[in-house]
Amino acid sequence: MKEEIKHYTDSIYYDIELTAKVMKFLGIQVFKKLEIELTPEENAALDTICCHPEICQRDLAKLILKDRANTGRIINSLEKKNLIKRIIDVKNNRLIKKVIITEEGNKKLEEINGKFKAFLENVSCKYTDEEENKLQEAIRTFRKNLEEFVNLNI
Repeated sequence: MKEEIKHYTDSIYYDIELTAKVMKFLGIQVFKKLEIELTPEENAALDTICCHPEICQRDLAKLILKDRANTGRIINSLEKKNLIKRIIDVKNNRLIKKVIITEEGNKKLEEINGKFKAFLENVSCKYTDEEENKLQEAIRTFRKNLEEFVNLNI
């Protein structure tokens, strides 16, 4: 009996890719609807900076999966909005720029998270907290397994 060929479009990889694209469109639409003055990418960077005080641009780029040039543009935009500031530090006798969130940035992040949480409750209300946690853990495990095979030159 001949084995049926499974197409890429039938794979979990394709389903996750499409889901990520839908989530990106949703993020853009939600930010616009909720009148959030940041892009989803700026928000992700701001949230990451909040969680990793005094992070350098290279490490931020790795965490948000953006190249350093795009990360630099995001940092510049957040700095112009007074949501973050850069500080100079020394590491291994070399000057490095680190990024920290400002008080205004913390307030903005709190405001955005409140708006976004309220909106997302409507989206994920079809799942119990336990189902959502299991799905998130499965996705994280899947991503970590993939990262073993991917060279993320960031």
